[in-house]
Amino acid sequence: MKVSPINPFIPAYLQRPAVSQDLPAGGATDFGQMLRQALGEVNKLQQNADVAAKKLVLGEAEDVHQVMIAMEQARLALQLTVQVRNKLVEAYQEISRMQI
Repeated sequence: MKVSPINPFIPAYLQRPAVSQDLPAGGATDFGQMLRQALGEVNKLQQNADVAAKKLVLGEAEDVHQVMIAMEQARLALQLTVQVRNKLVEAYQEISRMQI
């Protein structure tokens, strides 16, 4: 009788993607593009929430739930962005305090 180990169940959204060992020559550019794209998505969520709120105020939007969902998504995205910024600033300050 063959006994196989029990593999832990890890949801797909928690699994880390395989990292390629072949890094492109412009690694800093790729990080900059990724950062620009993430900030663009946060900005788009904020703009969508603003448009939805304006439509609600003007009486054009009938579904209050969708307006609230858009506003909450924008709020959470902005909070995440601020927390990432705070961690980056903390890391920079920690590095600047290091003795050489």
